[in-house]
Amino acid sequence: MVKRLRNYLITGAIVLVPVVLTWYVLLSLFRFLDGLTAQWVAQVLGHAIPGLGLLVTVFIVLTTGILTRSFLGRELINMGQSILSGTPIVRGVYVTMKQIVDAFTVTDQTAFKRVALVEYPRRELWAIAFVTADGPQEACAISGEELVSVFLPTTPNPTSGYLIMLPKRDVKLLEMSVEDGLKLVVSGGVFAPVPGGAPRDNRRSG
Repeated sequence: MVKRLRNYLITGAIVLVPVVLTWYVLLSLFRFLDGLTAQWVAQVLGHAIPGLGLLVTVFIVLTTGILTRSFLGRELINMGQSILSGTPIVRGVYVTMKQIVDAFTVTDQTAFKRVALVEYPRRELWAIAFVTADGPQEACAISGEELVSVFLPTTPNPTSGYLIMLPKRDVKLLEMSVEDGLKLVVSGGVFAPVPGGAPRDNRRSG
């Protein structure tokens, strides 16, 4: 009986924990976005209205996107970015955050060109990495090697990691897409992409 109750408890936790965590993340996101402008809304209306701050935030983001498409809007945004980039202390934080967002945003250029395997942190241990560019000419000249710049992400948060420059011969390119490579990193290897098919759930393999 005790063993059966334990199994029921584990099964219930497996079902409910993802649901509870999803609810918690969505609720935290709602509170964060709503709180960005909730104080301003409360000052204007005289009292707080839950959810209205979120709508105002979405409106501001939408308006910014519309302005970015116009010549005048682009000039204003470029001016604001120049001010932030030239302000001490603020500059370091803003430039770093902008580079991270740009790296993970689909633009005219793909920041991550290919998915690759590199031996890290030692030989015979392989890690997923993303090729970003050829190595800087100065670094290649000093090392005497044809280098490749790769981004080695951390799991499960791929926005942090390490920039590594290593010889081109030590980079093993993979056929999987960058999207599948990111899914593999975020899931900690649980969801492995299958060539020509849907990602495989490694929890059920074997």
